Amino acid sequence: MKKFILDLILKENRKLSNQYALLILTSPDKLPEILPGQFAEVRVDGSSTTFLRRPISIHYVDYETNELWLLIQVIGDGTKRMADLRIGEIVNIILPLGNSFNEPIEKNSKLLLVGGGCGVAPLLYLGAHLKNEGFDVNFLLGARTELDILQKSEYLRFGKVYITTEDGSMGEQGFVTQHSFLNGSNFDYIYTCGPTPMMKAVASYAAKTKANCEVSLENTMACGIGACLCCVTDTIDGHVCVCTEGPVFNITKLKWQI
Repeated sequence: MKKFILDLILKENRKLSNQYALLILTSPDKLPEILPGQFAEVRVDGSSTTFLRRPISIHYVDYETNELWLLIQVIGDGTKRMADLRIGEIVNIILPLGNSFNEPIEKNSKLLLVGGGCGVAPLLYLGAHLKNEGFDVNFLLGARTELDILQKSEYLRFGKVYITTEDGSMGEQGFVTQHSFLNGSNFDYIYTCGPTPMMKAVASYAAKTKANCEVSLENTMACGIGACLCCVTDTIDGHVCVCTEGPVFNITKLKWQI
């Protein structure tokens, strides 16, 4: 797909909590085609300690309102600057980068989308796309506490939502792979993004139940074009750059089950 360097305008900055912000960006021109699972490289202006762009998952795209949504978790100076952006500021972005999730062939396929923490970000756009294509969507979202469960109402627009929190403050207590919804369930396709231990646990569950499973890796992708080699991961085909060969991989391509 063709890549674009765009100057987008911040339309809204929703403070979801002290740690998370939702940036809603727009443009005078029509946004380009973006697929679920792809990401953007965002230039951070106004931060003296941030020299490289920051890779951010595409959270949602609304072509009717010409909006691009980015979910930001404040970790360092760069993401703090992004979370503090003001309405009307210009945000320079390279997109769309990486590959995308694959759509099931059979419309009656049983689907499960599993996200942990800020890893839920790419699953909203994926869920919206799958629902639009006629699939029934199930979301399983996990976090440490209820404060880390982000935008539940948005996910409910596109499917059923099941929740786990480690402290039991929302949904069932425990990890996503311990949710009672999984008991006796058989899924045809499982999509997941989040902390690596969580994704490995989901991949193990998928392998045991013979579900097709795709994971979105969150390696550090400093350049987004395979030049810096920061994001290399080991696969059955050798070492590859996550930013160009991924970020979405079928678990059969990874060495997690070996």
